[in-house]
Amino acid sequence: MKRKVIGLFSALALVSAAGLFAAQVAAERVDSAGNAYAPDDPDLAVATFAGGCFWCVEAGYEKIPGVVEAVSGYAGGEEKSPTYKQVSSGRTGHTEAVQVYYDPDKITYEGLLAGLWRMMNPTDLEGQFVDRGRQYRPTIFYHNEEQKRFAEAAKQALEASGVYDKPVVIPIEPLKRFYPAEEYHQDYYKKNPVRYKFYTFNSGRYQFIEEVYGEDYELDFSRYQPNNGVNDSMPAEADPTEAAASGGFNPERFQKPDDKTLRQRLTEMQYEVTQEDGTEPAFNNTYWDNTRAGLYVDVVSGEPLFSSRDKYKSGTGWPSFTRPITPEAVVEREDKSFFMTRTEIRSAHADSHLGHVFDDGPAPTGLRYCMNSAAMKFIPLEQMEAAGYGKWIDAVE
Repeated sequence: MKRKVIGLFSALALVSAAGLFAAQVAAERVDSAGNAYAPDDPDLAVATFAGGCFWCVEAGYEKIPGVVEAVSGYAGGEEKSPTYKQVSSGRTGHTEAVQVYYDPDKITYEGLLAGLWRMMNPTDLEGQFVDRGRQYRPTIFYHNEEQKRFAEAAKQALEASGVYDKPVVIPIEPLKRFYPAEEYHQDYYKKNPVRYKFYTFNSGRYQFIEEVYGEDYELDFSRYQPNNGVNDSMPAEADPTEAAASGGFNPERFQKPDDKTLRQRLTEMQYEVTQEDGTEPAFNNTYWDNTRAGLYVDVVSGEPLFSSRDKYKSGTGWPSFTRPITPEAVVEREDKSFFMTRTEIRSAHADSHLGHVFDDGPAPTGLRYCMNSAAMKFIPLEQMEAAGYGKWIDAVE
């Protein structure tokens, strides 16, 4: 089950450049007008989700680190200021929803989306678990175009992961208006813990989620902190001083460190990507939007991989290149995980997992080498000579 869930991250590379797994969204500043339960903090960002009974969704979000407040309410209908009685009748068009106020310096929008999948069933449009009807339909309500793009990417990645037996059909809609629910619905799980636990146990909600995610039911939200896993240091083999003495990278001298050493040298994300074939979060990694001239080398060995001259903005949230710096720099392997065939890219000497290559790139190759920042180290052009990579300058300039 664990490898299946890791596929939620690896599967991101399956979708096109038009949209991929969500990552950090530029903070949408909170407009608390009309919401008496909203925190009075202009630096918080806001997101809105529906996943069935708002008691459960509110409780779930308030347990996520970085979430300051979650407010139960109604969204998606035309009736102004609806009451619970009106909404529960199913005639107003609203669905029970939760507005989430969070600190974007502590948790990304990506993390909120990942949390949503652990609270509900995105394959059911007719309600959620024991609660049936449009008033319990799931929806991601976006506040801006960035949230829309990231939500669509997350939905595509979730579908590609194969975690669910049925298609992922959760709608993604613009938020027109959110109406806070009555006071007695707010923090219901705190005010009425016995009744809340009785309801949730008998609803089938958490039994379903546990069946789907198994031992990976609990998320490590530290991986969704802004810039998580970024470590700008290089292992000893790629240290600039040592690299200069050896000509940048000497394949005859390189010997891959043992696993214990790699775990000490690499960040958790670097190790997961390079040694466990993982995939880092889109739009929340070191080099996805790097535009400086320079050389990208393997984070384990320092061997040259890609030139900035071949890097382009693919819109995927990961650094993308039209080709490696030389054909011999990388090795291609067939990857048949997740019920499809892809072409995996690994470094020639360190055998690090780098990413995958797709045939939807621009000229001159028509290829998209979709790489993980965590697998690479960037050497700026002005530092290449001193770092021992002088012979690659012509390939960068």
